[in-house]
Amino acid sequence: MDDRLLHALQVAKEWEQGNATVGAAMKASLGAHAAAREAADPVVTAAARSIGHAVATAHMADHSMGAPLYALKALKMAGRPLDEERAWQYEQLQQLPADIAELVSGTMKQKEKSFKI
Repeated sequence: MDDRLLHALQVAKEWEQGNATVGAAMKASLGAHAAAREAADPVVTAAARSIGHAVATAHMADHSMGAPLYALKALKMAGRPLDEERAWQYEQLQQLPADIAELVSGTMKQKEKSFKI
């Protein structure tokens, strides 16, 4: 795996624990997206974009939609079933207040079309 992706995952974990700056998250996101652009395999590209969006959530909440959507796209492109990942994502949403979970779920369903999922 590209070191930039591993670094972005580490920064995302540090952000979640309150130990990373917004600047570090932005820089890690840019590195992950650079890795996505350089990847020859479309599955790797989608996975790298998922990582880039996950860490970018630190500076812009809307990026939170990209992480799960690109994860689904990577699975689809790899010929893997999406049901288990979708179920896990839905389970995570249930930890949020109901109105927010409904908003996020609805938005993700709308955006799936543009992601060709």
